[in-house]
Amino acid sequence: MKFVDEAFIDIAAGDGGNGCVSFRHEKYKEFGGPNGGDGGRGGHVYALADPSLNTLVDYRFSRRHEAKRGQHGMGSDMFGAAGDDIVLKMPVGTLLIDADTGDVLYELLTPGEKIMIAKGGDGGFGNMRFKSSINRAPRQKTPGWPGERKHLKLELKVLADVGLLGMPNAGKSTLISAISNARPKIADYPFTTLHPNLGVVRVAAEQSFVVADVPGLIEGAAEGAGLGHQFLRHLQRTRLLLHLVDLAPFDVGVDPVAQAKAIALELKKYDPALYDKPRWLVLNKLDMVPEAEREQRVKDFVKRFKHKGPVFQISALNREGCEALVRAIYDHLQQQFQQSQTEVVVDPRFVPLN
Repeated sequence: MKFVDEAFIDIAAGDGGNGCVSFRHEKYKEFGGPNGGDGGRGGHVYALADPSLNTLVDYRFSRRHEAKRGQHGMGSDMFGAAGDDIVLKMPVGTLLIDADTGDVLYELLTPGEKIMIAKGGDGGFGNMRFKSSINRAPRQKTPGWPGERKHLKLELKVLADVGLLGMPNAGKSTLISAISNARPKIADYPFTTLHPNLGVVRVAAEQSFVVADVPGLIEGAAEGAGLGHQFLRHLQRTRLLLHLVDLAPFDVGVDPVAQAKAIALELKKYDPALYDKPRWLVLNKLDMVPEAEREQRVKDFVKRFKHKGPVFQISALNREGCEALVRAIYDHLQQQFQQSQTEVVVDPRFVPLN
């Protein structure tokens, strides 16, 4: 299925039905009085977070979504039926943004979450509502209220704990296939990965985290070079970034340090908050570096790059060093989770006595 992470849609809730002007007509009842019913409410538009979906491709080709209007009121005290609601299923992690103002209106973060994104109009009043001690035969009625109409931009940000960052062909897809069950396309040419891939890494029983692999960045991505930074939004919800660096590039004239600095600069240009996230350096393809040169090359890279955080040396192809990396990531995420938990204040009346 084609991966689409952005779409524009128009939604319209149903209008309310009109009220009815009617009088009771019955034999021997000359002045039966008003019996016009109210109109029914218009249908609402809901958004549902469906965990089985992972793309917005359905909304790229189906842009108009309109709920049914409410039925008009009728005589004999009959109210109109409410219009049918419509439910739009979207992937978990979808943002619903007002396309005109750019304001984020809703966010679907929990599987099964259902929110009303457009309210149907209320039904109008029939003439039975206007009967009073003074006016015994009212001929007033009100029309139904119009339903809400919105022009929305849908934006998908995948939900992952760890994001992989790096130049094309740095080994991001190889790493995610080595540590998880994800099977992205892997080849020896740039931009093999054209859309984000998610993989669940299982550390042990009931211990796991999610990794996101996004297409590679190149220098000038902020100006639209390569695939630009259109997929960097998928890293904004991650709690840790892994910066993968190819220590053994095919082209001898390429400087890995200059490439790594260019990636960090592109990250800062796109979003300073993303740049400030915890970022670990992962030096990949060490199996292609002669064993005698490894230590010196790693020291030289770290010194020139001036990286302050943790540094890991791996070979994603041979899975060398991957287990230690996975365990360190899990421990870091658990530590972050515990720090984010607020301390629960226990009522002293319910503290168990020793």
